[in-house]
Amino acid sequence: MLATRALREGLWRIGRFQHTLIPSSFLRSRSAMSSLEEPIALDSLPSLDGVGRVQRFSSGACRPRVGETEMGNCLIEGRSCSSSNNCNDEYKWRRQARDMFRGDLTSRRNSRLGRSQRVFESAYDPMYSQERHYSSSCNGKDLRDFANKFLRGMPSFVKIVEVGPRDGLQNEKGVVPTDIKIELIRRLADSGLPVVEATSFVSPKWVPQLADAKDIMGAIQNLQGVRFPVLTPNLKGFDAAVAAGAKEVAVFASASESFSKSNINCSIEESLARYRDVVNAAKKLSIPVRGYVSCVVGCPVEGPVSPSKVSYVAKELYDMGCFEISLGDTIGVGTPGTVIPMLEAVMSVVPVEKLAVHFHDTYGQSLPNILVSLQMGVSIVDSSVAGLGGCPYAKGASGNVATEDVVYMLHGLGIKTNVDLGKLMAVGEFICAQLGRQSGSKTAVALSKLTADASKI
Repeated sequence: MLATRALREGLWRIGRFQHTLIPSSFLRSRSAMSSLEEPIALDSLPSLDGVGRVQRFSSGACRPRVGETEMGNCLIEGRSCSSSNNCNDEYKWRRQARDMFRGDLTSRRNSRLGRSQRVFESAYDPMYSQERHYSSSCNGKDLRDFANKFLRGMPSFVKIVEVGPRDGLQNEKGVVPTDIKIELIRRLADSGLPVVEATSFVSPKWVPQLADAKDIMGAIQNLQGVRFPVLTPNLKGFDAAVAAGAKEVAVFASASESFSKSNINCSIEESLARYRDVVNAAKKLSIPVRGYVSCVVGCPVEGPVSPSKVSYVAKELYDMGCFEISLGDTIGVGTPGTVIPMLEAVMSVVPVEKLAVHFHDTYGQSLPNILVSLQMGVSIVDSSVAGLGGCPYAKGASGNVATEDVVYMLHGLGIKTNVDLGKLMAVGEFICAQLGRQSGSKTAVALSKLTADASKI
């Protein structure tokens, strides 16, 4: 009892100490940002030490304030980003997970070793468990039962939306030759990816890297069996895309007011009105429109973003006619603890089968975030070959989650993607050689080393 009390007092003091490290000027600051296609740099942001940066986007920063309210499963505007540990009423997904595991965990409560070993070993592929027996006390049937409960609710197939040619290459300092971009798209399509975001029809003034959008669309018209959506931020861009042969487009809104004003020079409501015009024009031509929502967990200016704001923007895009809504953690600060309440809020207003997730890997949280998204029923994942893109808000940090890493995890879970991982790795090697850098995919780097070592034997 005394030890427990001492530990609590020690943690309380640490919490007070960390709180004092957060500069008050940071909470008041608002950095000027450029357009959507010319991202803010780290030196434009307020100075912030490591502890303050973590606390700013942590689950604790997202707890509901006293007096704030909630309406069903949909968080309303009076609440900031909700943490799953602080909600008074349990969401349906949590209740299902609790009921699913309660009986299993109760039966193992008195076991000294069995439960921990079973949890640890269930992370391995069944093929490995057949060959490597780490514990003689582990029962094969118990392993299968636990795995079935863990994987229950996950999709059997995941559609991967490859965003490297657009979201990845637009952040390059130099302009990649058009023929290299075309070859990249062709190779990605050949690897089995069903959707490859090809380019963006925006002003070359803001994105000189994608000024060749028309030429790219003309060169890939004959590729069959793959969809090639393009980003169209306004009617002018939409008209140019249609003239170039685009058969699918996408629009981009933000859940952060500051980010919207800085990136596309208009408020959230103004951006939604702009996109209604695009969607209405697309409907007349039977062209499907995908909707993106950025800053779904955190904003580089405002900090944590309320799930209620995300659900509002997502619902507006869905109601106006977007067939699919991609939820983007633009600066990669999300963790399962902040992603789950955000998804719960959005899923209460948009069907889960219409949702995609788009995670940046700045803090190495993309794969855990994708995993919990799959467990909640999401079956569409955005990613970028070789991790192309980088994070424009943190120098030296990685950006988009690598498609190779996503495919490797999904295949390890027994989830189909129809993507050939070997061909995909070859595509990553191709574009990285052109850019003069190492792949941002841990899977590609690791498997390449294994291949190199094997060739020496």
